[in-house]
Amino acid sequence: MSDKKKVLFVCLGNSCRSPIAEGVFQKTVEKMGARDEWEIDSAGIADWNVGRTPTTRATNTMKKHDIKYHNVGRQIVTEDFNHYDYIFGMDDMNIKDLHELAPPGSRARILLLGDFDPDGERIIRDPYFDGNDLGFEKCYQQAVRSIKGFLEQLANGSV
Repeated sequence: MSDKKKVLFVCLGNSCRSPIAEGVFQKTVEKMGARDEWEIDSAGIADWNVGRTPTTRATNTMKKHDIKYHNVGRQIVTEDFNHYDYIFGMDDMNIKDLHELAPPGSRARILLLGDFDPDGERIIRDPYFDGNDLGFEKCYQQAVRSIKGFLEQLANGSV
């Protein structure tokens, strides 16, 4: 059995927000020297992007911030709720869907990533339908703040 902490980031399609959050988390724990302590992944509620890379605008945003990302989309499965310690939704609808999908008594804590944003932006911006890259940058910045906030609270024992 692994001693790694396990975290899964979930959005509707697994093409923008959850891959960005996954990449930010990977880079953050790498900078902390704690990458080996974590299993990190992302998934979508829907199956639209299974086997596909994130949108070009999402990968461009990650590249801009020196995040090396090589994962492909997948859909959340029932087993995830007992495999992961923390499952983060990006918005209230994701949280509602995750609670509906979770089997009774599952071990994962379902959390809204934005609840850890010190700026109080609870909903991680969904930039998918934007006509430019500005929303992707905002999503990235929200993920950076929220993940830092989560890791600080985890270190303090308040999560």
